[in-house]
Amino acid sequence: MAKDILTLKPESIWKNFYELTQIPRPSKKEEKVRAFLKKFGEDLKLETIVDEIGNVIIKKPATEGMEDRKGIILQGHMDMVPQKNSDTEHDFEKDPIDAYIDGEWVTAKGTTLGADNGMGVAAGMAVLEATDIVHGPVEVLITMDEETGMTGAENLKAGVLDGDILMNLDSEDEGELYIGCAGGVDTNGEFTYKAEKTPEGMAAYKLAVKGLKGGHSGLDIHLGRGNANKIMNVLLMKAGEKYGVRLSEINGGSLRNAIPRESFVTVVVPDDKKADFEAFVGEFEAIAQDEFKDADPGLTVTIESTDVPAELIDEKTQANLYQAVAGCINGVVKMSEKVKGVPETSTNLAIVKSDGKKIELCTLNRSLVDDDRDKVSAEIKAIFEAAGAKAISQGAYPGWKPNPDSDILKEMKEIYNNKYGKVPEVKVIHAGLECGILGATYTNWDMISFGPTIRNPHSPDEMVKIDTVALFYEFLLETLKHAPKK
Repeated sequence: MAKDILTLKPESIWKNFYELTQIPRPSKKEEKVRAFLKKFGEDLKLETIVDEIGNVIIKKPATEGMEDRKGIILQGHMDMVPQKNSDTEHDFEKDPIDAYIDGEWVTAKGTTLGADNGMGVAAGMAVLEATDIVHGPVEVLITMDEETGMTGAENLKAGVLDGDILMNLDSEDEGELYIGCAGGVDTNGEFTYKAEKTPEGMAAYKLAVKGLKGGHSGLDIHLGRGNANKIMNVLLMKAGEKYGVRLSEINGGSLRNAIPRESFVTVVVPDDKKADFEAFVGEFEAIAQDEFKDADPGLTVTIESTDVPAELIDEKTQANLYQAVAGCINGVVKMSEKVKGVPETSTNLAIVKSDGKKIELCTLNRSLVDDDRDKVSAEIKAIFEAAGAKAISQGAYPGWKPNPDSDILKEMKEIYNNKYGKVPEVKVIHAGLECGILGATYTNWDMISFGPTIRNPHSPDEMVKIDTVALFYEFLLETLKHAPKK
């Protein structure tokens, strides 16, 4: 049960995190959590600001004797990724998250947990309400709509915050300090079509690619996991060539920054090809399972008879769609030569979805190098346009250029070493953090990112490792206690 997490230590973080799990907060639907955070700050009688775009800022003065320290901004985002298994009944706009303890981890039943970035927000809240800790001036900045466009960070105004150091609490490996991240851009395509009447003598089926791990399209893109949209497209292309299969509707993936775990289609096939087609789907499943046996051992491809649909996507659009998906770049484009083990440039074919009039294709392209980000985006745009789709690149955000000479980095490495007897790893992350955007507005900020250990964010397998939450929070408090002087 979700309330079981209230027994965990540190109580302050887990209490706040539990309260966040009870408030629906998918991206762009943050009204309830925003009101909750505003009330939280005001109940503490702290200066609380809700800016024009909907970010929440809460300011806490320094404790006695710490007034001469540099101001620190603790930053997280209020929204969460709404992903669930297809067999889970859950309305992310109404229902609380059903979190529970599973051994060394906290996870959720059939949905994303929201530890990304509920843990960071909960830590900021714990600092604000604490009466027994030492710190200089602290501001907590909780941005809105991070997961679907970083809208809050993009629209944060200069002059609202006073601090000199930004601590982003949105990283996902305890014992690691992040000093740089990838930038990104959405590259999307759209086919419009007029549905055709389904011919006589057809049998209909629902096909599903399911059981993939999916995951974060920045953190997990290099793990070789299957992309449900790509797998389904291969199935459809081969079935079209062999058995004259026609497509009625398609629904693959749901979020631009999540590797698609599932794809569902409705197709028709001539009656005299039914048996061969059914056997083919079984054979295709075995081939796909063998291909992804290590990275995605849960992969299934299912087929189920259904009512014959009244209309189909026209053959020309169907062929163009298959061409666009087949040609679309997906996965790691290049590994970084400067940062070992980190992708430099990647892209994720996140969504392929029809609605009876149009078909939408959505990709998120990431790179540590902004020019390469734009180059890949241009290539995908050209691939979509060559297939007959309208294409657009939008929502570009910059990467965060690493500063290995950062003062707060040096300070935190020393603090961690003194406290835990080892030097934390210093890394650059391929996922997009808000630091690049925020740093463009507040150019004076010295920035760093850290957090507890979270696995499988952006998927229903998301979980946070319990013991790392205490380590993360203790490290945060120790850093606040030793904040550099002005």
